[in-house]
Parts: sequence; C-alpha cells; structure tokens
Amino acid sequence: MTATLDQARDLPLDAHVHTDLSPDSLVPIDVYAALAVELGIAELAITDHVDFDPRDPAFEYTSFEERERSVRQAAERWADRGLAIRFGAELTYNTSWDADLRDHLARHRYDFTIGSVHDWPGSPYVRSRLPRWIEGRGLDEIVGPYFEQVAAAARTGLFDTIGHFDVVKRYLQPYVTPAQLAAQPEIYETALQAIVDSGTALEINTSGLRHSVGETYPPAAVVERFRELGGIGVTAGSDAHRSDWLAWGLDEGYRILARAEFSELTFRRGGAPVAIALPERFALA
Repeated sequence: MTATLDQARDLPLDAHVHTDLSPDSLVPIDVYAALAVELGIAELAITDHVDFDPRDPAFEYTSFEERERSVRQAAERWADRGLAIRFGAELTYNTSWDADLRDHLARHRYDFTIGSVHDWPGSPYVRSRLPRWIEGRGLDEIVGPYFEQVAAAARTGLFDTIGHFDVVKRYLQPYVTPAQLAAQPEIYETALQAIVDSGTALEINTSGLRHSVGETYPPAAVVERFRELGGIGVTAGSDAHRSDWLAWGLDEGYRILARAEFSELTFRRGGAPVAIALPERFALA
C-alpha cells in the first residue's frame, strides 16, 4: 500500500460522516466542520444512521426534523468558510423492513442517501452465534445471506450509493479472512451486477483501513470488477464516527478509484446527480 494512512487533505468530498445524532458517535457537527476546513475538505455529507428495526440502536434515536435542522443550520454557518455540508442519511436495508424504508423515503427528502446492510438482529453474523453457524458451511453459504441483502438493496433503486459493500468480512473475522474472500471473487458477482444494473453508485469506504481487516470496503480488485461489469458511479467516504477519523485513509480510497479508471465521483446535492472530478494528483498515482 503506497498511501500514507492518515487524515487526507485537499479533497473535494467526504461522503460518509456520522455526528452525535447517530448513537455510535459523540462528535458535534461543528467539530467536523472546523476540521474539514483545516484539512481542506471542500464538502461533507452528514449521513447519520436511520434504522427500522426496534432492536437496532438508531431506531427512533432522533427525528428526521432534528437531523435536518442540525445539518441545514450548520451548512449556513460554515458556507462563508468555503465548506459545503449536505444532508444525507445512512439507511440500514433489509428486506424485512423494505416497506417501512420506502415509506420513510416517500415522506422525507435527503440530499444524498447511502443504503447499507449491517448485521441485522437475528442474522447469522451476530457474534454470539457466528462460530456455530459457520461450521460445515462453504464460503458461498457463509456470505450468501449478507450479499443477498446487498443485491436486494441495490435492486430497490432507492439509494444513491451502496455503503461498505463487503463489511461482512469484518463480522466474520477471525473465522474467515479477507484473503479467503479474495480467493473466491465469484461470491461478489451477483451483488455487484445488481448494483450495476440498478445504476446505483458503489461506495469505497475507507473505514476498513483502520479496522483489523486492513483494506477498504470493497478492496481494489472488487472496485476494478465493478468497472469491468459496467459500473459507472462511485462515491468515497471515511465513515467517520470520531473527529480523528474524518477523511482518514481517504487518499487511498481516491487512489483505488483512479487506478480502476474512474475519474470522478457521482454525488447528489438534493437534485440530479453531479460529477465531482478526482484531483489530478490521483490520475498520476
């Protein structure tokens, strides 16, 4: 890995940021804003969690109105400092609450939406049941339930991007390694094709670089395969939950996209999608 893994500087966008309006973050929005100005990050998407299962931590954690007010007011405060702040959400997808999610998006408007699959209540990826569940199963069977949900999320066409495409590898450690997953790239194919067919963007999420998996979600080879299958839209985000995670490793994420021959990010600011050019330095990397 050639990148210096630190908080990146002078980038046009970090499209995945969580504030203290997510249950797993304690960072006020203005702390991120001040840091973004210091780092030269031109635009942030605030994407606090929205959950639809009462057993999940972000279920009714706060209201749509409170989240929107927080972001819109911050956007006004920081506009004259050259920072754009967009109102987004990371919405947890599962076919079990597809109807509730659709209803939410029919009633509420965001600038930018991330659809993500997590280790839903009752899933095999809950740590307490994982070791027994994987016994006797092949790798395709182990990851199958997760990628079925990812493909279903993409096929809805509801989201601007699919978040942390293969975060399941984090749940599976130490029983399944990233190297084992990389050795069977066909396990990604159906979900990747669903993203391509739906016209949804693929997020490169750099939080994996600070996790024990040690690589982005997804890694470079999967981003390249997405491109080969006809994928045209990509986004990039640090998935920050702490101030020192803002833009962390994001240089490497941009570099991976450039090496896969993407020259721009696909983003949305509440209207039609827009293209944001990757800085020229990545084309030379």
